[in-house]
Amino acid sequence: MLRGLFIDHPESVDETYGEHFLVALSFGATMIAAGAACVVHALVPGLFVRTGSETIERLHGRMVTNRRRKRASGAVASDALEWVI
Repeated sequence: MLRGLFIDHPESVDETYGEHFLVALSFGATMIAAGAACVVHALVPGLFVRTGSETIERLHGRMVTNRRRKRASGAVASDALEWVI
C-alpha cells in the first residue's frame, strides 16, 4: 500500500520520490501564483493580461515536452532539479 502511495507514480515518470516532490511542489507553487494573478486580472483586466496562458504554456512544456525529450535522450532522473522554477 505505501509503495502505491509514494513510489509507483514517481517511478512511472522516471523520478525518485524526492525528485517528484520538488517537481510537484514547483508546479503547485507556480499554479498558485498564476491563479492569484488571474484573480487580480478578473478585478483589473489590464493587469496580468497573459500571465495565465503563458504559465499554462510553460508548465505544459516542462511536463510534456521536456519529459519526452528526457526519455528520448536517456537522461537520468537526477535531472529533475532543472525543472524547478
